[in-house]
Amino acid sequence: MAVKNVYWDRVRMRNDDVYPSILAIGDSWFWYPLPGGSLINQLGKLVADKEHFIFAIGNNGAEAFDYVHGKYRKSVKSALKLYGSGLSAVFISGGGNDFAGFNDLRPLLKPDCTSITGAKACFRGGSSADTINWLMAKTEDSYRTLLGQIMISTSQKTEIYLHNYDYAYPTGKGLFGNNSKWLKSALDDANVTPGIQHDCIKYLIDRFTTVLNKVASSYTNRILVVDSTNTLVKKDWANELHPKASGFKKIARKKWLPILRSKGLV
Repeated sequence: MAVKNVYWDRVRMRNDDVYPSILAIGDSWFWYPLPGGSLINQLGKLVADKEHFIFAIGNNGAEAFDYVHGKYRKSVKSALKLYGSGLSAVFISGGGNDFAGFNDLRPLLKPDCTSITGAKACFRGGSSADTINWLMAKTEDSYRTLLGQIMISTSQKTEIYLHNYDYAYPTGKGLFGNNSKWLKSALDDANVTPGIQHDCIKYLIDRFTTVLNKVASSYTNRILVVDSTNTLVKKDWANELHPKASGFKKIARKKWLPILRSKGLV
């Protein structure tokens, strides 16, 4: 769904003679292509009255690592070089894909969780590769590197907004009604009982939120964390990873709008 002040293509933006005031670095929560669009569509609507234009970089499936060390490293650096000095804000969505696929989530879980009754205990301990502690350390490093690049490429007035998704439900539902290989498949393979599967996702999101709050507190008050957890109920989700259009709208209006309004972006 097209929103007039949101651009995903630099050529089209240039042809429209538009210079962005907001850079959106993101994954599928900014790029979700199905009817109703993504969170960035809803945020675009919120900031439109203040004549802000958003340029989105990244793509579906992007991981936090990709923005600084992977496939989107060059596009992030290029966008910051071209537009950084004139940005009012940078929106960032990243980290969810780092633990959302079968091959990402399954290694974090113990081999057999059949008799485990608590979510935290389902995850492997320690700090070796493919543990939750290792993953969160990697995510923190990626965010610190990205934030550092943004801070030196933008003015002191540019504010940076991070967000933490919401507590997804492991339903096994994927795109277009197909079975997913995101959350439930990994939890089932580890024999996590259905009663605590949602709690496992909550635990992951809470650990991720801790990382965001930690990196934000290490910098100036230019970095804000939009806590969007506890916003959606099960019926608000289109599949295991993405809300319906109404769900994205609910998060934008309930969680982002008050912060954006307080900062003068809407």
